[in-house]
Amino acid sequence: MTNDNWLEIGKIVAPQGLDGEVRVYPSSDFPERFLEPGRRWLRRTGAGEPQPVELLGGRYIPGKGMYVVQLAGVEDRNQAEALAGAILLVPETDRPALEEDEYHVRDLLGLQVFNQLTGEFIGTVVDVIPAGNDLLEVKLKESPQAVPAAAEDAPPAPGGKKGKTKAKPAAPATVLIPFVKEIVPVVDLQAGRVEVAPPAGLLETNL
Repeated sequence: MTNDNWLEIGKIVAPQGLDGEVRVYPSSDFPERFLEPGRRWLRRTGAGEPQPVELLGGRYIPGKGMYVVQLAGVEDRNQAEALAGAILLVPETDRPALEEDEYHVRDLLGLQVFNQLTGEFIGTVVDVIPAGNDLLEVKLKESPQAVPAAAEDAPPAPGGKKGKTKAKPAAPATVLIPFVKEIVPVVDLQAGRVEVAPPAGLLETNL
């Protein structure tokens, strides 16, 4: 996501062949963004405002998780290579209609995650990772790092004074939670929260 006015739908990662086609790694779950001809916007690396560009067509690469698209005015490999790293965008208002239990990725970011079984606050959604089933990447809440009992009253350093060692906050870890109804039964966008019913071991750090 870039700002409140635009939705990022993909990133150009490399040229495809010699005729100006480019490979796009998607950040949208809607194939029509890459398959249907029409107006898109392009933000080049280091550039300011996005520029309009016509998408002439595209196709999916099975097993790669990427699309190959043809953009108007990009006719050879050199022009395609110059677009590496550029971001494809659509206006924030251009949102496809959703089915029940479907969500736009940007609406999920920042939601607070709670354990439905205990009511405990777990952390915050920081990313949605596309997979066979999408995965919510959740940044766990910060917790004090445990300090061994023997270190609580540490002996004085040479020339120093005896004192207690304070616990240091640990860097928050992240976990990946499968975004399926059985594990994430409640998504309340208005309340800004997600409730999960985690199987045993799911909330152990896996990243």
